[in-house]
Amino acid sequence: MRETTEQPLDEKVALITGAAGAIGYGICEVLLENGCTIVATDLAGERLDAFIRDLDEIVPGKSTGIPLDVTDPDSTSKAFAAAFETYGKLDMVIHNAGIAHVSKIVEMDLERFQMLEKVNVDGTLIVLAEAGRRLIEQGTGGDIVIMSTKNVPSPSAGFGAYSCTKAACHQLGRIASLEFAEYDIRVNMVAPDAVFSEGKYKSGLWELVGENRMKARGISEDELHEYYRNRNLLKAAVTGRHVANAVLFFVTRQTPTTGGTIPVDGGLPDATPR
Repeated sequence: MRETTEQPLDEKVALITGAAGAIGYGICEVLLENGCTIVATDLAGERLDAFIRDLDEIVPGKSTGIPLDVTDPDSTSKAFAAAFETYGKLDMVIHNAGIAHVSKIVEMDLERFQMLEKVNVDGTLIVLAEAGRRLIEQGTGGDIVIMSTKNVPSPSAGFGAYSCTKAACHQLGRIASLEFAEYDIRVNMVAPDAVFSEGKYKSGLWELVGENRMKARGISEDELHEYYRNRNLLKAAVTGRHVANAVLFFVTRQTPTTGGTIPVDGGLPDATPR
């Protein structure tokens, strides 16, 4: 009989929001490789369906796709209910959904700003509230990881809508860590910088803002990637798998930590205190 090697996330179930992109793919890939069962959520459509087919190529039969709009409490509740109906439990929730916008304050379109508030702030509140209720009722503890950004400690000019709405997202995570700790539910944050792609998946955020960033600096796409790599101390190109490894650290509970943040940015002095 062939011996099986126990993996750290065997028998664990994770729900990931905004999964069908570069960071989401990296997270799902690393969690699958460590034995986890995946509930990948995103807006309904072929993109989510194709994403699940790609995950099945990594580990067959351990991923389910469920449509979820984080701005809609009913959609969020139904997605969580479907996850529980399918697997009978959840062990972790990775909140990765978010959108960006490039604009200076004096030129800011209020409706566009409010859309970022709806996704990045309201969406975080809706997901945290649903995850908290479900995990508290389940009574077995759990882990929530929120995708933050280096823009929380180090905002960028022309990136105000994203920077401030993600700061609110991050702060909601810190508050949830205070409120959920008594139930052994840990809430932590991961703060990456400039993840452009993972495998064939490009970052939806950078599809939205990359062109503006290239125009602002008068450079090509390849030069933009080099710009972000060269601005960090380690001269590192940050990948979806790098971000996923930080998520893995939290959900495998290697330290007694809640309310913490791991920066995944290659080292950015202007993003201190760290």
